[in-house]
Amino acid sequence: MSEVVIGSSTLRNNDIAIKVLLADDSEIVRRGIRQLLATRAEIKIVGEAADYAETIRMATDLHPRVVILDLHMPDQNKIPPQEIKSKLNHSSQVLAISIWNDDESRELAESLGAVVLLDKMNLGSALIPAIIELEHGHSLTAC
Repeated sequence: MSEVVIGSSTLRNNDIAIKVLLADDSEIVRRGIRQLLATRAEIKIVGEAADYAETIRMATDLHPRVVILDLHMPDQNKIPPQEIKSKLNHSSQVLAISIWNDDESRELAESLGAVVLLDKMNLGSALIPAIIELEHGHSLTAC
């Protein structure tokens, strides 16, 4: 399974570039996603975070349209999911990413307000289409 739909909503269409905040505690994963997204002119990474606290701060400051959010970061038990959800969903759509696609990960993604959960093993084929579909107001479907 490469993605699991969590909810539905649309992104605003008032900017040319889709501003993305990338949040993952692994520099290697961030580098790979950065290289993948660099192939698309309409997608611009505006910031990178390595934990939830930094993600919240950067989302508040940068107002990205998409937050690519690793579900399992070092401080995940220090900030309540509802606080993360309220801070990130104010102006952003959350695309959760995880190496696990089990019930617990899907529940966590949903509690964080994610609209989709993407399998890290399939980001090469699933991430850009998910961002583009959200940008164009399409609802995502599970694979």
